[in-house]
Amino acid sequence: MISIFDLAALLLTLSAIFGWLNRRFLRMPHSIGLLVMGLLASLALVLADVAFPQQHLYEDLTRVLDQVDFTGVVMNGMLAFLLFAGALNLDLGALRERAFAVGILALLGTLVSTDVVGAAFWAAAQALGSPVTLAWALVFGALISPTDPVAVLATLKNVKVPEALEVEMQGEALFNDGIGIVLFTVLVAFAVESGGETTSAGGVATLLLHEAVGGVLLGIVTGYVAYRAMKAIDDFPVEVLITLALVTGTYAIARKLGTSGPLAVVAAGLLVGERAPRYAMSDTTQKYVSALWTLIDEVLNSVLFLLIGLEVLVLRFQVSGLASAACAVPIVLVARLVAVSTPVMLFRWGGNLSLGNVPFLTWAGVRGGISVALALSLPESDAKPAILAATYAVVLFTIIVQGSTLGLVARRTLRAT
Repeated sequence: MISIFDLAALLLTLSAIFGWLNRRFLRMPHSIGLLVMGLLASLALVLADVAFPQQHLYEDLTRVLDQVDFTGVVMNGMLAFLLFAGALNLDLGALRERAFAVGILALLGTLVSTDVVGAAFWAAAQALGSPVTLAWALVFGALISPTDPVAVLATLKNVKVPEALEVEMQGEALFNDGIGIVLFTVLVAFAVESGGETTSAGGVATLLLHEAVGGVLLGIVTGYVAYRAMKAIDDFPVEVLITLALVTGTYAIARKLGTSGPLAVVAAGLLVGERAPRYAMSDTTQKYVSALWTLIDEVLNSVLFLLIGLEVLVLRFQVSGLASAACAVPIVLVARLVAVSTPVMLFRWGGNLSLGNVPFLTWAGVRGGISVALALSLPESDAKPAILAATYAVVLFTIIVQGSTLGLVARRTLRAT
């Protein structure tokens, strides 16, 4: 049994080596390069194991990676820090101006995409003879529809887009995962035929209010407490420690209360990021807080994208699921197009939604570790292999293909913006 320290040492060392190789030779965006390097390393290890079976290279590394609870690491570890880091640097004033567009995309867009993906994936499964029922297809729609805030924020670092559109994308990505996770929870309960009462309209609305509104309110309260604590002193080591305590404490309390931890840390990050630099932090404190959270963001992003690439070694894909995976990519792309087009067509009077941004928003719908973590958390069923393969295919395609070409799409589609 490998220790936690040894596991962390392995992942950080691989991240550093692959990051250096990518920077020196591949010159891809850092996060995408690490994922690609992780995939290539996984494939190379599989081929080496085939060529030299007596060395047991594949088994050794797989045994190590099996000790990584990917769902736990992402959902109950990295996600809180990465979301707070993203929210801390988001302009709350600009977000208020785009609040209508962000809210519509996060709520209506996720619901529309879930329905479209679910129906189309179920139809494809029936045509392929896959054991995916409509209920499980909707579960896939719920876990794959929200854009991944970590992946979106990492991708936007390498793409120049108008500030208003960037805020819109960041806001959508930061908030729609909470909605997607609630839908995922409800639909999984329905699919396994347990807790069916929670699938009523009233039950869903209650769960949404408890998770989403409760999470936001919790984040506002804890964020304000942290802000007041920082305003009362001028000591950068303590203030840096307060931000770390804010993230871990808020997320832990949210889990205990059954509210949305992601939305709670986003709300706390937005409040602290808006008020603390102006009213509570000295220039020295701002410098250290900014440096700390930039470093946390970069390191955890590196490890997360590396893990996504290395997870190929431990995921047990079935040949029957590969056809479903191939169908999933165009299905999710079309669903994303419908999801961003529908709010624009229905609410053009809102002023903040532009039909000219639809092609870019469609291609910018990047998925990442959250979707993989949710797919891995599914209970065992006949549908899980197909859903897992489809999820991984979509995540890899959106990060590698869409993420690496997003700059080109931006230059071609946003000229008039």
